[in-house]
Amino acid sequence: MSRHQNRNQPPRESQRQLRVGELIRHELAAMLSRGDIHDPVLDAHMITVPEVRMSPDLRLATIYLMPLGGRDEKEVIEAFDRNKRYVRGEIARRVNLKFAPEIRFRIDERFDEAERIEKLLRTPQVRRDLKDN
Repeated sequence: MSRHQNRNQPPRESQRQLRVGELIRHELAAMLSRGDIHDPVLDAHMITVPEVRMSPDLRLATIYLMPLGGRDEKEVIEAFDRNKRYVRGEIARRVNLKFAPEIRFRIDERFDEAERIEKLLRTPQVRRDLKDN
């Protein structure tokens, strides 16, 4: 553990993890924009790929997705899971890695969390406490 890292925080990702995650994110975004993944659910949605997190050994990629407007999240994840083998093969072919990482798809919940915090900050109790300081 680095001497500047807090024990309560998870370890930071290495530069290599960040770089590989970004390569995979760009490639998946390009595949979506070209329409390379043929699935009626995915064809009917605009999907953003805000982040890809890699495991330290680069053998697992967690791909965070967000359908535009946040609608049909479950169906979108199911569609990606149905096409996981194809996506993994294309990523392995296009991103030069020693191993093709296993991939899993998750909905990006950062926007929901940010909205929840924003609502909390606007509550009368918090405003009162901020005003007193």
